Amino acid sequence: MLLGASFIKLAQVLATRSDFFSEEYLCELKELHDQLPPMSAREFNAVYTEAFGNAECFEQFEKTPIASASIGQVHCAYLHDGTKVAVKLRRATIVDQVGVDIKILNFFNNLFRPFFSTYTKNSIDAVISEFSKMIIQEVSFANELHNLKSFSEVYAKSGVRFPTPYEEFCCDCAIVMSYEEGFRFDDKENLKKYAIDFHAIIRKLINFYTDQMLLEGYFHADPHPGNLLVSKEGELILLDFGMVKRVPNATRVAIIELIKAANEQNYELYISANKRLGTVAYEAPTAELAEFSAKMFAIFSNENLTSESMQQLAFDVLASTKDLPFKLPSDAIYILRVSAIIEGLGTTYIENFNGIKDILPTLQENIPKALGVKTFSELLTHGIKDTPFVLQNIQTSFQKIAEDDVEVKLSEDQLYWVAKEIKNYLKPLFGGFIFMAAAFFTLLYDKELKEWALGLFVIGVLQIFFKR
Repeated sequence: MLLGASFIKLAQVLATRSDFFSEEYLCELKELHDQLPPMSAREFNAVYTEAFGNAECFEQFEKTPIASASIGQVHCAYLHDGTKVAVKLRRATIVDQVGVDIKILNFFNNLFRPFFSTYTKNSIDAVISEFSKMIIQEVSFANELHNLKSFSEVYAKSGVRFPTPYEEFCCDCAIVMSYEEGFRFDDKENLKKYAIDFHAIIRKLINFYTDQMLLEGYFHADPHPGNLLVSKEGELILLDFGMVKRVPNATRVAIIELIKAANEQNYELYISANKRLGTVAYEAPTAELAEFSAKMFAIFSNENLTSESMQQLAFDVLASTKDLPFKLPSDAIYILRVSAIIEGLGTTYIENFNGIKDILPTLQENIPKALGVKTFSELLTHGIKDTPFVLQNIQTSFQKIAEDDVEVKLSEDQLYWVAKEIKNYLKPLFGGFIFMAAAFFTLLYDKELKEWALGLFVIGVLQIFFKR
C-alpha cells in the first residue's frame, strides 16, 4: 500500500460525503473501506502461523479474503462443528507501518508548525496525539476483543446486533467472530430490493449514537459503511471494534448543553457550551461568535439548500473562521469524526441531508433521557433522600467562608489563557532587552561602532514600548 493506515482512515471519512464528491470519486474512495489489496501469500502464511500455529482450528478456511482494510483482512472459515465464522487477521507489517506513519505526521507537524496560529498548533497537536494513541490501540486485536465484549454488554438491549467472539481462538494478531450476514449501509440497490426504509434505518443509527454519546458516554468511533451492515430484515449490524472511545462526563454534559442551546436558538449559551467543551477559546468574544453562529444555523437550516451550495458554504465558512479562536481538544476529535461520517451516510439516501435540520431534532428528543429526568414523585423522593447531604454541604460552605478558607480554582483553559497572555506580554520585553544588551556588548567590543550600538539600543526601546 502506498498510503499508511493512518492516512487511509482520513480517506474513509471522505468516502461517506456524497454531498462533497461526485459518484466517480466516491466509488474509488469506498474501496478504502474494505477493498484494499490483500496480504501476499507469504505474509498471510506468516500471520496465520503466528495466530494459530499448527493447530487445526478450522474444518475449512478460505484463503481469499472477503474484505481487506487498512489494519487487517477478513476471511470466511468453518469450525469443526460446522459453524461459519469470520476470521480477522492483522496485516503482517502494520505495527511497523503505523510507527512510520506517526513519525511522518510528527515530522510535517514540526516542519509547518511555525506557520500556524497558537490555536491551530494546539489543535493539530491534539489530533496527532489522539490519533497516534488510537491507531496504536487499533492494531492490537486483543484490545479489539476487549472492546467488543464490553460494547456488547453495555448495548445488549440496543436493538443493534454485534458479532459474537470465539475467545479460545483469538490472540493479538487474530480475532475469530460469528459470521454476520448483511448488506453495506450504503448499498442502495439491495436496501431498495428488500424494501428497507432508508429514513427508518438512518434514524435508528442516529438514535443509537445518541445513546452512545449522550447517555452511556461509550461509543464506536469508526462507523463507516464497511463496518455497518443492514440485514434483509432491516436490522443494523455493527462491526470492527478497534476504535471504541469513552466520553468524559464533563464532555458529555457540555455536548448536552450544546444541543439544548442550539435547539432553543440560544446562541450565547451555545458559545458558552462550546467553551466548556473546549472547541472555543476561553477568551473568545461570546457576543460576536453568537452572532456568527446564528447566521450559520439560519443558513444550514434552510430546506432548499442543495448539496452543491452546501459544499460551497462549507468552504466559505472554513475560510471565514480561520482567524477565529476555535480549537480542537482531544475529547472532541472522534466525536466530530463520527458526526461527519453519520452526516455523510445520511446524504447517501436523503437529499440535502445535514446535521442541523435532520439530526438536531432527534438529539433534542433524547436530552431529557440523557439528563436522567424522572417523574415528579421520583424527583421528590430523591430530593428528600439528599436533603441531609445538601444541608451538610451548606454548613461546610459557610464554615469555610467564616474561616477565610475559600479557594478559587481556574480551569485548564483559563490557565492556558493566562499563560498565553503572560507570554505575549513578555515576548517583546525579552526581544527589546536582547537588542539593548547587543548594543552594550557592541560598544564593549569596539567603541568605533557606537552608531551601530545606538541603532540596536533604539530598536530595543521601540520593541519594548511599541510592540507590547
